[in-house]
Amino acid sequence: MKHVCVFCSANDLEDKYITPALQFAKLLPENGYDLVWGGSSRGLMKLLADTVKQNGGKLIGISMELIKQHAYTDADELIIEKDLGTRKATMLKRCDALVVLVGGIGTLDEITEVLELKKHGTHNKPIVILNTENFYEGLKVQLQKMKDDGFIEKNLDDLVYFADTPEEVFTHLNAIRDNE
Repeated sequence: MKHVCVFCSANDLEDKYITPALQFAKLLPENGYDLVWGGSSRGLMKLLADTVKQNGGKLIGISMELIKQHAYTDADELIIEKDLGTRKATMLKRCDALVVLVGGIGTLDEITEVLELKKHGTHNKPIVILNTENFYEGLKVQLQKMKDDGFIEKNLDDLVYFADTPEEVFTHLNAIRDNE
């Protein structure tokens, strides 16, 4: 396991969200992982990429035609896909694990898609949600409700792992990597 895809916001955010994300970004190359991400030069995506790069990590950006003017030009590899669906498919294909940081509707779309694909066995890549400031607590509750009411047959622990800290993300990923 070498490439970690990160879904997150391209918006400028409050420090309570930025600080843990930058801590995560620093730990990524320290733990031997490269970054696969949305390839944006804006907001949290840019800060994430800058921090990974400053700490010796490799950057693989996957952008799309619609927003290519905001692409991060200092990536080690930059791919411009034709649309959002192709972009998400390429991000999933290019990674070994997925981590979700804080984000909006686009991030929610990305996580639900990779969860659905994993549920159907299309991939078996680890999915970790960094639940900064309990940002994803509502999603956690909703997924449990879906499980309890029979909408999800698989064990939730087999689909997704919720981490409270950046360090916990890497404890989880490294345990999986060490057992491969």
